Amino acid sequence: MTEDPWKQQIEAFGQFIHTQRKLAKLSLRELSAQTEVSNAYLSQLERGLHQPSMRVVTQVARALGIPAETLLAQAGLLDEDRPEPSAAPEPGAAEAAIRADPGLTEAQREALLAVYRSFSDR
Repeated sequence: MTEDPWKQQIEAFGQFIHTQRKLAKLSLRELSAQTEVSNAYLSQLERGLHQPSMRVVTQVARALGIPAETLLAQAGLLDEDRPEPSAAPEPGAAEAAIRADPGLTEAQREALLAVYRSFSDR
């Protein structure tokens, strides 16, 4: 029996939040305080047990310093009817951008690259 693709999307979203929270060096309690979302609910989100609302996605994005669109895409909440960009990004462009970001430590770069590769099957 194959797993429900929506369930997989929600689980991947939870893993993404968990990874970003760890990169930001925040505990669930600290993220909860910054987002005004209970730490129990945030824990359930990280474990893929709930689909977040737009309010929660926005608050988590703000607290983690991530564009809300990034979290919306991870949550599967972006409008699927949006036109695709006209030009596909160059292969390796995302990895190059991560490596070139002066605001990241080497450990953060490696963690982001690992997360990116896990989603892009590289």
